Amino acid sequence: MTSLTMRFPVEHKQALLAAVKRARNPDNKWQVSPYFDAAGDLLFARVRIDTATDKTIRPFHLAGDRWKQGEPTFEGKKPLLNLPLLAAHQDDEVWLVEGEKCATVLTDAGKLAATSGGATSVPGADWTPLSGRRVIVWPDNDQPGAKWLADLLPELARIGAEVRVVDVNKLELAESGDVADWLPLYGIEALDDLPMVEAEALVPEAARVELVRADQIKIEPIRWLWDGWLACGKLHILAGAPGTGKTTIAMAMAATVTRGGRWPDGSRCARSSVLIWSGEDDPQDTLVPRLMAAGADLSRVFFVTGTRSTPDEVRPFDPAADLDLLQRTVRQAGDVRLMVVDPVVSAVSGDSHKNTEVRRALQPLVEMAGTIGCALVGITHFSKGTGGKDPAERVTGSIAFTALARVVLATAKREDDDGNRSQVLARAKSNIGQDHGGFAYEFEQVELADHPGVFASRVMWGEALEGEARELLGTPEPAGDGEGGTLADAKRFLRSLLEDGPVSSKSVKADADGAGYSWATIRRAQTALGVVAEKGKGLANGQWHWRLPDTYVEKEAESGRCSRKREDAQQKKMSTFGKIEHLRGVDTDFDADDDLDEEAVPDPDWLAGYDANSDEARI
Repeated sequence: MTSLTMRFPVEHKQALLAAVKRARNPDNKWQVSPYFDAAGDLLFARVRIDTATDKTIRPFHLAGDRWKQGEPTFEGKKPLLNLPLLAAHQDDEVWLVEGEKCATVLTDAGKLAATSGGATSVPGADWTPLSGRRVIVWPDNDQPGAKWLADLLPELARIGAEVRVVDVNKLELAESGDVADWLPLYGIEALDDLPMVEAEALVPEAARVELVRADQIKIEPIRWLWDGWLACGKLHILAGAPGTGKTTIAMAMAATVTRGGRWPDGSRCARSSVLIWSGEDDPQDTLVPRLMAAGADLSRVFFVTGTRSTPDEVRPFDPAADLDLLQRTVRQAGDVRLMVVDPVVSAVSGDSHKNTEVRRALQPLVEMAGTIGCALVGITHFSKGTGGKDPAERVTGSIAFTALARVVLATAKREDDDGNRSQVLARAKSNIGQDHGGFAYEFEQVELADHPGVFASRVMWGEALEGEARELLGTPEPAGDGEGGTLADAKRFLRSLLEDGPVSSKSVKADADGAGYSWATIRRAQTALGVVAEKGKGLANGQWHWRLPDTYVEKEAESGRCSRKREDAQQKKMSTFGKIEHLRGVDTDFDADDDLDEEAVPDPDWLAGYDANSDEARI
């Protein structure tokens, strides 16, 4: 018996070991399956980790000389496992199985085997290398295996493959049993005597395109959560420049839904629940305080915090793999009528600038919103340098974001002829209603009643506005200094922020974002003012803090505006809208002399006994 298993390239083993160690605790059984193109060049790898109760499969790909979690970007569909072997053995029969573990068991036994991955991988795979070939299909003995087979047979029929299917009902396999369970019990020779069924017998009717006559379609009205603005089962994009309060607006919408409050136009909202998936803001110090400030019923707000793989393990939520789980969980949560994804690009695992990848990633999310009947709101930014264009065309990333959305809402700061500044929410696009009009709004900072010293921002809605979105959003942001405002304004902002003593760089960045200043502009203001960034020296938690230079403190003290002593100038409450601390947890300072964590590497104990040149580990 000659094994056909394609081993993982030795030169990449240690680097991938480090990546796997960073991504997951590797104390359990694990296996790496490399994917190559037909020429034998390594494309990516899928790592399977088996615990005592469950399994986890994660893809990794090369980015330069490092391995990163996630699949690479494919121009077409994903390749099959063992593609070089399929090319080298054109006349051999191919065994198709569900998952890399089963394929490896067969290739170790000398059989030519391939797979597209897991039970849901069939639609995204390139099956053309099997055109006209003899194929044996072995599904797992469970419902996902039956679904995999039902998806696979039409694909093989389209490419003219000659297909036989292993009759797993006659193999006396346990529930979810597969070839990896069967082969150790019965041996390689028994593969020649497997019970088979012709594929045609499993497809009673040839695949066809379904047509429905228009007179058979039941007409249904659009169900509005907010009439003309938020529709149940539809995708909405909320976009705008930094600092225009998009997330705060979304929290205001959530509060209105949970308490059955009134929308800015005075209409009443039916009371229901809200789901929030945020990849940027912390619920504890930012989102929940904003919800409380807006008067939300917190018992009706649910945050997506991760996916529990085992009783003791919670991993980050992966929309590509976990949407079915999320949908089931949401149904248990109750009447969810609003779902907020912030930012919406976090739902796209591939390139957010590619139309097909954005559509492929968002469509399942849109379908889930339709199934549970909730309005889906995705938050994103305007692209820089697009001022003056149609607001719907300014959304960052692929045009698919606005094409898939039924409604696009835009936020902006504007200034009238008298120099008065205001902010506006405008309807930039709607495929299902009016596509004009908007509302003025402002923000106010409030101290939470039951949490002294805790402050948060909330939206104060103003008058209804008439007109097209481009007209309502006003003059484009100045291009010379970024979307965050002028350097002079930023210097005044920063000076005011630091007058009372050192402020953590996190708070500086959060307040700057809330005030509409880009971080690049704030850094230029820091340089212009000579603001000092320092770490340690008794400051809280050893964090980076910013302070005005000693010369400025001494000068101001002499004028009676502040104390000469640094300890008398410690931060009390600080914010853009008054001297109160912003709660938002954002990325820390970006000084070049920051201490960087050393790159994670595998534990020596874990690697003990591992031979980098051995094929036995398969990595």
